Amino acid sequence: QVQLVESGGGLVQGGGSLRLSCAASGSIFSINAMGWFRQAPGKQRELVAVITGGGGTTYADSVKGRFTISRDNAKNTLYLQMNSLKPEDTAVYYCQVVEPFGRTWYGVGSWGQGTQVTVSS
Repeated sequence: QVQLVESGGGLVQGGGSLRLSCAASGSIFSINAMGWFRQAPGKQRELVAVITGGGGTTYADSVKGRFTISRDNAKNTLYLQMNSLKPEDTAVYYCQVVEPFGRTWYGVGSWGQGTQVTVSS
């Protein structure tokens, strides 16, 4: 089972940008789909974005047009470019291998520590 480590979070002013990275301990070439989740204080973890092995992407409505998910199989790394950040984007962000479940995706495997993103107003 591949281990995933998130990085790139931090404190940013509203309207700013951050790029999150998710480094895998092994090859992600054969992994079909990977995604980013986030969990804000007092809220349930939610799916933010998914990218399939073929490059297809899916986004939560709240981040469409602002966030971009990508993957570099050669570097075994998943990315999340976040632009036009809002205070409501404040959360701990996690990456995961995902599988389809109905009309959504769910994370498989163990969860890492995530990376904290804080957006000030």
